[in-house]
Amino acid sequence: MEMRMEMKASLCVGEYCETAYNIEELEIRVYCMEELCYCLKENAFLLDMSIMNDKLVDWIGEECRVRELAKQLYPMVHKQGSLSVFVLTILQYVGIYGEEELQAVAQVLKQGSGLSNMEKRKSQIDYMVEKRKYAAAIRGYDMLLETWSDLEREGRELPAGKVRAAILHNKGVALTGLMLYDKAAEYFREAWQADPDRSHLDAYLAAKRMELTEDAYVAFAARNPEFYTESLELEKSMEQFGREWEQQPEFRQLKLRREWRANDRQKYDAENERLITALKNSYRTSVSI
Repeated sequence: MEMRMEMKASLCVGEYCETAYNIEELEIRVYCMEELCYCLKENAFLLDMSIMNDKLVDWIGEECRVRELAKQLYPMVHKQGSLSVFVLTILQYVGIYGEEELQAVAQVLKQGSGLSNMEKRKSQIDYMVEKRKYAAAIRGYDMLLETWSDLEREGRELPAGKVRAAILHNKGVALTGLMLYDKAAEYFREAWQADPDRSHLDAYLAAKRMELTEDAYVAFAARNPEFYTESLELEKSMEQFGREWEQQPEFRQLKLRREWRANDRQKYDAENERLITALKNSYRTSVSI
């Protein structure tokens, strides 16, 4: 997916490129040095050593024509230098950020250096969920879980068990984004079994509530009396959400659509067409790579 940076910086370093550079880890394309800097700064917490590669430096030198900077960056890539130094070298050279902002980026990169590669990759995939790139996120979580299983079989060191539970939970979140509530419920349940945190259980029950009809959910609750208290709390939350929903502009719009359906069919059909187009575009975005 192509995501253009929304920024109002004057282009002052290098050229605006016809060929974008695709930052694969973030699924963002940039067309100039200023957009690259914006991306690096705003997503510093997601960056890892994979950003340090010849392809990026080639693009900086050949496409953006910032060859002096490229010459400084090549040795860092080939000698596996510091991620922080690499990123800050780019930001300082372009010069659109002040010292205070550069120090903040350096601090974020320093904090991220304490995370395992798996935790960093999870953060990158979590970012996809936030951007509603659900299908791509699900594939990413599957790869992480497969890697976890491989490391476990090999007896290799793994992050804390809570990390695996968080991966399972967030895959469930991505599945709910595609309205696959039955599958989401299974991942929330597995997360809760791996880490008995209340948030996993609440998500599991909420997914079952969305999956099942009201009668089927009542039967489910009856078969699982150990969740009685949590189920009651969920119903109270659902009632509260319902009251809050009635105060939202979207709810008022739905009421208006009902009136159009009864009294103004032409306006109702036109609004349907607009909504269908918007939903199609949103769905294409959610399932695209």
